[in-house]
Amino acid sequence: MERVGVEIERFRAGEVDAFEADQALFQYSRAAKELWKFCNGADVEWVAADIRERAPNQWWERGAPRRR
Repeated sequence: MERVGVEIERFRAGEVDAFEADQALFQYSRAAKELWKFCNGADVEWVAADIRERAPNQWWERGAPRRR
């Protein structure tokens, strides 16, 4: 949510346009879906330990649009 908030503030300040701000919202949505799939596909205790050990950035990167 922090990354999305930063992009919204940049939009309000005129630093990025609506399309660039929307890209952050889209990436957040994709990252949240990836995290949800991960959390619901394995043993709960293992998932919790893995999330604690890994940086949150991993999920943000998983939500990045694929380059063509």
